[in-house]
Amino acid sequence: MREVEITRTTKETDIQLCFKLDGTSSVEINTGIGFFDHMLTLFAAHGLFDMRLHANGDIHVDFHHTVEDVGIVLGKAISQALGDMKGIKRYGRASVPMEESLAHVFIDICKRPYLVFNAVFPATKIGDFDLELIEEFFRAVTVNAGLTLHIQVAYGKNTHHMAEAAFKAFGKALDEASSIDPRLQHSVMSTKGTL
Repeated sequence: MREVEITRTTKETDIQLCFKLDGTSSVEINTGIGFFDHMLTLFAAHGLFDMRLHANGDIHVDFHHTVEDVGIVLGKAISQALGDMKGIKRYGRASVPMEESLAHVFIDICKRPYLVFNAVFPATKIGDFDLELIEEFFRAVTVNAGLTLHIQVAYGKNTHHMAEAAFKAFGKALDEASSIDPRLQHSVMSTKGTL
């Protein structure tokens, strides 16, 4: 069972997360930030992950702390759920269209955190949500999960569609990269013998 529960409390946020890699898209998310909840729901549902997330943060100040800290906790959960990473495919990719938008995501689960985020959104906000926080979220996940993650929103006109395509593609790519390949049995996908 590749499932973990994490609680993280700081002076800025209080977060509880239950995350299961081999799930069925059972999702319950409440961060107090509607658009962010929607994006996280898409990620979990399209990755076929089970995810229960409750976050209380200082959103009266700004959404930044809550978004970044959720990324930290999710990244740690992904890393812990992967365990010793034996048998995983390691690499994953997904391209997801959302009407006029298209996003590509490529993942290497390798313990070498690196984020490439290429997205030019036509707006700076969706409602009260600052779109620059999307990159901050993915950076926090990347560092704490030990991923090399490339995200490219190739094109789009509707900002919501562009963000949605990216989160869906991230879920699908992570599902592929974290899935077990029976040919690997009890080894890791590396000529070094370790990741």
